[in-house]
Amino acid sequence: MRLRVFVMLFLLVLWGTTQALATDRGDSLEKSLESGQAELRVLWVASEGWAGHDEQGRLTGVTVEIMRRFADWVRSEHDLDVKLNFVEVDDWSRFYQRIRDGQDGLFGLGNVTITEARREELAFSPAYVTNIAVLISHRDVQDLPEPARLAETFAGQRALGFAGTLHEQRLRRLAEKHWPDMPLDLAESNDEIIAAAAADTHFGYVDAYNYYRARDQDQPLRRHPVLDDPGETFGIIMPLDNDWQDWLTEFFAADGGLLETEWYRALLETHLGSEVADILTN
Repeated sequence: MRLRVFVMLFLLVLWGTTQALATDRGDSLEKSLESGQAELRVLWVASEGWAGHDEQGRLTGVTVEIMRRFADWVRSEHDLDVKLNFVEVDDWSRFYQRIRDGQDGLFGLGNVTITEARREELAFSPAYVTNIAVLISHRDVQDLPEPARLAETFAGQRALGFAGTLHEQRLRRLAEKHWPDMPLDLAESNDEIIAAAAADTHFGYVDAYNYYRARDQDQPLRRHPVLDDPGETFGIIMPLDNDWQDWLTEFFAADGGLLETEWYRALLETHLGSEVADILTN
């Protein structure tokens, strides 16, 4: 009996290890051109308006629909049948690692900021949006007049950074420059940061669209414009050896540019609201 239990436990551990070491991959473009069809794997991290399930349980959002439109474009322009396999990943850092370590026809939807450092380990689509990162707190916190008064303004509160992202890095740079002993906690989602700011316990960075959507939901938040960080861009990510990258770039450039189309503007309004669409397109 003990031997049987031991064997079962060993097999479970072995299965778990095998699963952990499994590499995410989809069909390469080279293979797909030979077969006339493609099965692409798309990992995604939930982010309201960008990727998630609607009230009917259907997966949708800005980045999800961009991927679906890309599949349609491949069918019409290259006569190649494309199937998209969407897979949710709960942890953003793990999502990033799985794309980095994946192969072939693998794509990632996680609002990943395009940086030169990340280009060394990932391939990116052209930018699908230009973002503004904003520092938020409870609305009862006085407006931050200048970065040098960070410690004074947020005395009694803690910073909260989205672990593994540029938002965490921004807070650490602020601490180094303006508040060396700033207390810093880490979060796993934008929603967690918004909830903590609304509870008047923390302050932190979120993307502008997160702030405005939360404000529209009557969350008691304040934005501190003196520490706005504008100009970063988000892209769909791929492993470096992904040979679909050129076609994805062609897709973004088609018909005068995806971001200039009425379809794209309507997509932002549908999933993010007209006010956020105005911010992100101007």
